[in-house]
Amino acid sequence: MAVKKSLLLLLGAALLLGGALPAAAGAPYESYLYNYWGDAVPAPDAYLPDKAVTGGDLGIGSFAEPSDAAVSPAGEVYILDSGNKRIVVLDREYRLRRVLESFDNNGTKDGFQGPSGIYVDGEGLVYVADTAGKRIVVLNAEGQLQRIVDNPRSDILASGFQFLPLKVTADRAGRIYTVAQGVFEGLMQFDEQGRFIGYIGTNKVRRDYREYIWRLFSTDAQRAQGVLFVPTEFSNADADYKGFLYATNIDPNSTVPIKRLNPSGEDVLKRFGYNDVRGDLIYRTSVGPSKMIDIKFIGDGMYSALDATQNRVFTYDDEGHLLYVFGGKGNQLGTLKTPVAVEKLGGDRLVLDRGRASLVVYKPTFYGAAINEAAALHYRGEDAEALGLWRKVLQLNSNFDLAYIGIGKAYLMEKNNKAALDYFKLGSDKKSYSVAYKRYRREMMKEHFGTVLTAAASAAALLAALKLAATWRGRRGRDREANLH
Repeated sequence: MAVKKSLLLLLGAALLLGGALPAAAGAPYESYLYNYWGDAVPAPDAYLPDKAVTGGDLGIGSFAEPSDAAVSPAGEVYILDSGNKRIVVLDREYRLRRVLESFDNNGTKDGFQGPSGIYVDGEGLVYVADTAGKRIVVLNAEGQLQRIVDNPRSDILASGFQFLPLKVTADRAGRIYTVAQGVFEGLMQFDEQGRFIGYIGTNKVRRDYREYIWRLFSTDAQRAQGVLFVPTEFSNADADYKGFLYATNIDPNSTVPIKRLNPSGEDVLKRFGYNDVRGDLIYRTSVGPSKMIDIKFIGDGMYSALDATQNRVFTYDDEGHLLYVFGGKGNQLGTLKTPVAVEKLGGDRLVLDRGRASLVVYKPTFYGAAINEAAALHYRGEDAEALGLWRKVLQLNSNFDLAYIGIGKAYLMEKNNKAALDYFKLGSDKKSYSVAYKRYRREMMKEHFGTVLTAAASAAALLAALKLAATWRGRRGRDREANLH
């Protein structure tokens, strides 16, 4: 029933937006959102699977344990084919461009020993976390070695520390951040010369005080077998154009599996939505909560996180509102077996599936494209321009609360406070409703102040006249009574 409903909604989108339906007839997964009360409600498909790219399709042999992917500013797709110890580069049409298997290292042929993470920065530099090689290799777009980051030295590192980078990212200033195996203090940070300069964004853990009390009365052997109160590792990170880091951790008990770290390492992710920014809110106990293993900054405040529990991609806006969900488990095109990375190329979303050794390409539907554009306009402060798009979204999905809120904000900017009140109420946005109500009340007072003042003055004059008349009648009555006597 949900798939049929999605098809009808997509058909309506085609008629409303004057376009053609995507090639795929429908998604092999359920699309949904969470409403104000935390209930899952059906939603049209925002993204549909288009194709799956394999090594066999490219004529280079099957991928072997691919572990990560990245997209360059030029639109080239880099697939880290870890089992084959190579990087496969595709063009915008997902055709083979080149394969990087080795590089010149000061006159010696060198190669990757066991890579597990890759990132391409705004200048086109390629960063590879070569885990087995205990180093980060930095190449240019042509595959020429720029530098190697290895053997970090610092007083804060333990004696005999083994540098095993798993994932890597870099900011616009050239600083490198890596998720390292066995490192619980946060992301390791290196300067543009590759020198280790400390940790950033340590994950905090919540103590189980029952466990803590139990440990007070336990023997040394029992305590040794108990749960250690240590921070959890980050699972991945991505830098935005402002130098902030979007990071995910794999603690299943965390209420903040997604963070946005400022240069001081503080979490500044906005969470203004109804629900927590943590993927699925409803799940079977046997399955467990979402486990975020990768994150991608989309732009205009939006970001997508990859859930390894149900193999889904959750996309949020700058304020923490869930925009849409796509993906899932299964054997059809678009469902995933063991997803390891999420990326973007233009409007496309890419998910690298290690289980099926393929790169799955998803295309936006009319509904998904309208949400992306409307959310981007809202982020830029152009709510009036987003008004028409939010209306189209509502025509496709009346359960989309954010569209009501977006329309309400557009009306608020136009000083149509009465209309804004109605839409904020429909979107269950209490804070914005209060703002609109105060403005509407002020507007009504200002508009009717003259009338109210005139009425008040008239009422005061009438009361004074009545009082004067009563006094005059009382005086005449007393005079008449005096004359009678």
